[in-house]
Amino acid sequence: MNDVGRLLIVLGLLVALVGVALVLVGRIPWLGRLPGDIHIQRGNWTFYFPLATSLLLSVVLTLVLWLIGRR
Repeated sequence: MNDVGRLLIVLGLLVALVGVALVLVGRIPWLGRLPGDIHIQRGNWTFYFPLATSLLLSVVLTLVLWLIGRR
């Protein structure tokens, strides 16, 4: 039961960190507007897919989790 408690604490901290990151994302002007992000606007219809931003965040998170897991 002790392990479940630790897991819940870690998951709670992770959710809090993701929440803080989402609040701060609005303050980083280039995030979501990288070259490679797809943005199509025609009339009153808009399609936006942050491809380059998704790839960049995936690489960064993969490296961070890999470094944490090496201990």
